[in-house]
Amino acid sequence: MSIQFTCPQCGVTTEVDERLAGQTGPCRQCGATVTVPAEPSQPFAPPPKKSSAPIIIVVLAACLVGAVACGGVLIALLLPAVQAAREAARRSQCSNNLKQIGLALQNYADVYKEFPPQYLADENGKPMHSWRVLILPYMEQQALYDQYDFNEAWDGPHNSQLAAQMPAVFRCPSDPVTATGGTITSYVGVSGPGTIFDGPKSANFANITDGLSNTLAVVEFAGGGVHWMEPRDLDASQLSGIVSPPDGQNISSYHPGGANAEFADGHAQFLSSSIDLQFLRALTTVAGGENVGGF
Repeated sequence: MSIQFTCPQCGVTTEVDERLAGQTGPCRQCGATVTVPAEPSQPFAPPPKKSSAPIIIVVLAACLVGAVACGGVLIALLLPAVQAAREAARRSQCSNNLKQIGLALQNYADVYKEFPPQYLADENGKPMHSWRVLILPYMEQQALYDQYDFNEAWDGPHNSQLAAQMPAVFRCPSDPVTATGGTITSYVGVSGPGTIFDGPKSANFANITDGLSNTLAVVEFAGGGVHWMEPRDLDASQLSGIVSPPDGQNISSYHPGGANAEFADGHAQFLSSSIDLQFLRALTTVAGGENVGGF
């Protein structure tokens, strides 16, 4: 193996046998005294370039993880807002349902000069047919009304075949029991002595001395399990408040914070769960004489 070295005086490179390592002699070009290096010289080689690929991969991976994390945070922040917007739309639809029911009650009263009774009874006083059936012609359901047989009970063999044709207006879209179909209604009348739906008796405008806008007529009753043709409603004497979620006894809904209600004048309003119980009971009567402050 040879040794290459450079003369420090003239810069000429000389190559000698490695056995001459450490010996001194004249430069072959300029004659200057030069000492041969003790070890063979290694040719210069630049350091290998480091690949940037791993760095790029790491950076991209970090960016991807960050993007996923940010996306998860954004979804978590937006989800409640989306759910709230959807519930607001469902609550609005529920209110519109009650307005349509209220309009049907008003149209019925225009024809008969009184609101429909809570139910029609047989000769023994047994409830047979609901007010919800009686208002069908006034909510564009004349064909369904014509199929109904008033000579048999609401759950008789013929009428039972009509149950699946329940109008969508009787369903609250927030109620998981009724929203997808079935025969259970979300809305019932406020019934009992002194209410607008006082058994087989019909209330007229003159009877409602508390004022139509101050008298509850129809309310949400989620969880009540009332068949839409069934002559059964919410007993006002059992009220202990407005609840959400439902308990099957009170005015109730799946709307957060309260429930929708329809008044005798046809307007719908959202009633808060925090409403005073005495005030609520005053709203159920047609002629209680209570001061409800023009509610």
